[in-house]
Amino acid sequence: MKALHSLKKRIEPFPRVRLAHLPTPLEPMDGLSRRLERFNLFIKRDDQTGLAFGGNKARKLEFIMADVLEQGADCVITWAGVQSNWCRQTAAAAARLGIKPVLILFKKPAFRTEYDGNLLLDYIFNATIEVIEAEADKKTMELADVAGIIEEAAGKERRLGNTPYIAPIGGSLVEGSMDKPWGAIGYVHAFVEIFEQMSSRGVQIGAVVHAAGSGATQAGLLVGAKILSPETRIVGINVSEDNETMTRYVRSIADRTFELLDLDMRTGEEDIVVFEDYLREGYGVFIQEVADAIALVAESEGVLLDPVYTGKAMMGLLDLLQKGYFKEGESIVFLHSGGTPALFPYREDIITHLDRTRAATE
Repeated sequence: MKALHSLKKRIEPFPRVRLAHLPTPLEPMDGLSRRLERFNLFIKRDDQTGLAFGGNKARKLEFIMADVLEQGADCVITWAGVQSNWCRQTAAAAARLGIKPVLILFKKPAFRTEYDGNLLLDYIFNATIEVIEAEADKKTMELADVAGIIEEAAGKERRLGNTPYIAPIGGSLVEGSMDKPWGAIGYVHAFVEIFEQMSSRGVQIGAVVHAAGSGATQAGLLVGAKILSPETRIVGINVSEDNETMTRYVRSIADRTFELLDLDMRTGEEDIVVFEDYLREGYGVFIQEVADAIALVAESEGVLLDPVYTGKAMMGLLDLLQKGYFKEGESIVFLHSGGTPALFPYREDIITHLDRTRAATE
C-alpha cells in the first residue's frame, strides 16, 4: 500500500535508539469477546515492550533518548507522580545508555511513598529521586511551580558539571529540551504495527481504545490513523485531565507531528475522541469498577491490567460497549499500555474489594 510505504519512509530517517521489543503482539481477546457476545476484541500488548517491565513509554523513549544523545546530554531530568510509569521507564532507558536519571516526583497528601511498585524500581535503577508533596487543596502542582522546580534541578546538575536534558512529563508536550514531538512519533509507528497486524488478519479496525494520560500516545495513534485508516476512531479514556485540557494537548501534539512528518494535514475537532466520565475522583484514585475490570480481564484472558491507566481504560471500554457506543460486530483494539507495577501499591484496596465482591457471589 502506497500510504503505508510512504509513512514508513517518513519515520525512517529520525534518530532512534532501540530500547523496545518490537513489534509487540496483537492478540484476539477470545474469552472476553465470548462474554460480551456482540464484539470482536483484540489487545495490543505494549505491556510487552520489554524495558523495565514494559509499557508504552519505551516506544517514546526510543526517539527521545536518541535526541538526548544528539544534544550531548549526560543527565535526563523529568517529573510525574510518585508511581509514574514514565519515570520508571525513563530511569531504565537512562541506565541502559549510561545517562544519569533525575526524577522529580509529586505526590498528593494521601498517597503513600513506600518503596513499592514503580518507586521501588526507580530506586533500583539508582535514579536521583526528589519527592515533593502538593498542597492539599491543589489537584496537582501549578505549572509555574513545576517549571521552577525543574529549572532548579537542572541548575544543580549544571553546577555538578553535568549537561541536563529536560524531558517533559510522559514524553508528550513539546517543551523543555524536546523541540519536536518525539513521543508521538513512537505511536505513529505503533499504529503502523497495528494496521499491518490487523490487515494480515483481513480485519478492518473499527476503533483503538486506550488510556489517555499526557496526550502523545493518542496524538501519535491519531496521526497514524488519519494517514492509513481514516475510518478508525482513536478513543481515549481520560485518566488524568479534564477533557478541554486533554483535547488541547492531543491537538497540539498531533499537529506538530504532522509538521514533523512534512504532511499538509491537521486534526479536526471531530478527530479527537476523549471520555472524561471515567476519571471520577481524579488521577490515581482507586475505583471499585476498575478492580472489577482488572479481575474480569485476568479471569477471561490471563492478562493483568493496572489500577491507574489500563484498568480505568478497560472500565471505560466495557461501559461504552454496554451503552451501545460501538457497533455490533465491530473490531476493537484495546491498547495495553503497561503499568502493571502499580498493582502492588494498590493491593490492599484491590484485595478488600474483590474479597467482598467474590463473597457476595458465592
